[in-house]
Amino acid sequence: MTKSSVLGYPRIGADREWKKALEAFWSGKLEEPEFHRQLQEIRLNHLRKQQEKGIDLIPVNDFSYYDHVLDTAAMFGIIPKRFDYEGGVVPLSVYYGVARGTKDAAASEMTKWFNTNYHYIVPELDGATLVLAENKPLIAYREAKERLGIEGKPVIVGPLTFLKLSKGYRSEELDVWLSRLLPLYVQMLQELAREGVQWVQIDEPILVTSVSNDDIRRLKTIYTTFAASVPDLNIMMQTYFESAEHYSDIVALPVKGIGLDFVHGLSGNLASIQAYGFPADKVLGAGIVDGRGIWKAPLRDKLSLLHKLAETVSPDRLIVQSSCSLLHVPVTAKSETKLAPELRHALAFAEEKLEELALLTKALTHDEIAVADELERCDRALQALKLSSERNRSDIQQAVSAVSAADAGRSRPFAERHQEQQKRWQLPLFPTTTIGSFPQTAEVRKARQQWRKREWTSERYAAFIREQIEVWIKLQEEIGLDVLVHGEFERTDMVEFFGEKLAGFAFTQNGWVQSYGSRCVKPPIIFGDVAFEGAMTVEETKYAQSLTERPVKGMLTGPITIMNWSFVREDISREQIAYQLAYALRQEVEALEGAGIGMIQVDEPAVREGLPLKQAEQANYLAWAVKAFRIATSTVKPSTQIHTHMCYCEFHDMIDSIEAMDADVISIETSRSHGELIHSFETSTYKLGIGLGVYDIHSPRVPRVEEMTGMIDRALRVLDPKLFWINPDCGLKTRGFEETVASLRNMVEATQLARRKHAE
Repeated sequence: MTKSSVLGYPRIGADREWKKALEAFWSGKLEEPEFHRQLQEIRLNHLRKQQEKGIDLIPVNDFSYYDHVLDTAAMFGIIPKRFDYEGGVVPLSVYYGVARGTKDAAASEMTKWFNTNYHYIVPELDGATLVLAENKPLIAYREAKERLGIEGKPVIVGPLTFLKLSKGYRSEELDVWLSRLLPLYVQMLQELAREGVQWVQIDEPILVTSVSNDDIRRLKTIYTTFAASVPDLNIMMQTYFESAEHYSDIVALPVKGIGLDFVHGLSGNLASIQAYGFPADKVLGAGIVDGRGIWKAPLRDKLSLLHKLAETVSPDRLIVQSSCSLLHVPVTAKSETKLAPELRHALAFAEEKLEELALLTKALTHDEIAVADELERCDRALQALKLSSERNRSDIQQAVSAVSAADAGRSRPFAERHQEQQKRWQLPLFPTTTIGSFPQTAEVRKARQQWRKREWTSERYAAFIREQIEVWIKLQEEIGLDVLVHGEFERTDMVEFFGEKLAGFAFTQNGWVQSYGSRCVKPPIIFGDVAFEGAMTVEETKYAQSLTERPVKGMLTGPITIMNWSFVREDISREQIAYQLAYALRQEVEALEGAGIGMIQVDEPAVREGLPLKQAEQANYLAWAVKAFRIATSTVKPSTQIHTHMCYCEFHDMIDSIEAMDADVISIETSRSHGELIHSFETSTYKLGIGLGVYDIHSPRVPRVEEMTGMIDRALRVLDPKLFWINPDCGLKTRGFEETVASLRNMVEATQLARRKHAE
């Protein structure tokens, strides 16, 4: 009989209860016992929900106090030496120290989980003594069974994926670390088997990337060892986010089940099954419902696909499941009552996806007649969205087609632009600036809320924003920054703000998803054709510039980032969506320049995260991503300086594309990776302006001058001093007032030291 399952469930709660508990604990408002109690209540509620919706195999150990990769590292005692850890179960103070930093120790690096907007904490193996400090999956299994009678499916990050995502070792040492780690996995699995666990989900998403033959050898070693050590434990070796590489090797592993993504990896995985079949002794975990998208599944198409799979895999060996963890979508669409009906009825968040999985399983097990009404409702909802006038704007489609067909590039090469810009601005050696935002204090958030509730008039709110701009322009001048920003106090989010001012967007009331730690974002929905409707940032930027003789940057979010940090329509390509956004942003760039703003920053922190996991598809993506940026920025005068910003990612494999964007200045996050990105510039020359972030804004600690000086000195060994800028690694919206000012003062002091050194 066909069963249903999900690969993981959102942690944050329908009303972000999880976020609120974490932040209360961090601020000292919640004692540790009460903190544990509240998180347990949230966790059990999530399990109950899946139980009530009829999910057969319910995941446990997918819940986390911060991040599941950090959980795995803590489970094996992998804590960086700079933290006060003496073995045993990792205390919360150390756990959160690794994630967020402490007064005396920098946080571990944070980067994107494959090509999603979720960030994980990178494990540091250097110097670690591995031990099974705590069997977290066993604890989670016992809790679900004892409290709710659920025979849970423990979820574990697989050994190969864990090691490939870790740092602190040389590539030739991978087998050594595997030999240390593998016995601990075996110990953990044996304890689960003795407990009576039926199914274990071991996640190996690394297998959808271009893994080597050596990695496949390691994979065989891992799962052969598991089979010998826990022969009666049903292991579902799970892949997701794309089609599996080395399909024949993977399906030959001695495991009970293989999980494949039939949404984002549909063509590749289906082709593999049709070409090579599927083992008769294994269960297929068919990822049929999109775990990353918010749209209602086309149920008839999904059933057709399941029937096609059933030609190769008998229904009793099929598990109908989500394509990946539902961590990446909001919790429930029930509260989205303010959206237009054609949009609202086409949405499916995590809770609704549980219903889709149960319905598809029922249809496959019994008959489509049993779910005929649901299928009809789904058809009507998707057809209404397809016919929406917002999706059929011929004026926008024609204009964007013409723009995207033309070449996009600045009128003069960088060397000539740089001379004109230096003549215009007369900037000192190593100009200092920030990335754009300043602290969004409780006062700022309250004012915005009062304005949105119409308790404040728009005039009063605009006056309040001007007051904040005045304060921070004066502060930036006092601190000694060279290029200023207005602070973005009018913006809730760097994507939402622009979406609210462009056609083709919709916004949820409660569509929150976890980005990193307690940081949750509410991605806009791009459901129609995107169009410019009027100036979006000119008023605040122009006002800020009127307060100072120093240059003030206009601040925009780039087309690729807006797209990658939104939930997007599926009826046209992402390339076309990017060009629509770029055309709209071009009109805003031109409006800023027309208002006298001579420096314009178009941030693209999410370019790297959109990079396809398949190498064969990466060059095409980078080509149109670069083109979209150039469409947005290429029409300005040579003397207008275009900036951009990127963060949270590995950039060594796309330096050429970054340079092809032809921004006059790019700032890149490097602080959490401890300057490792600088190595990329030791092997290749970068000829444009660049600022490598010299301190981590995601940690509440104030960096010392010496730390930033070390980062600057190393960068200047490989970068042209005449083109080098100094800045934090990201925006400062989430930081407190005092720490922000103190950190920026230290940054300026480090800059002054560097200027004196290089002036000699």
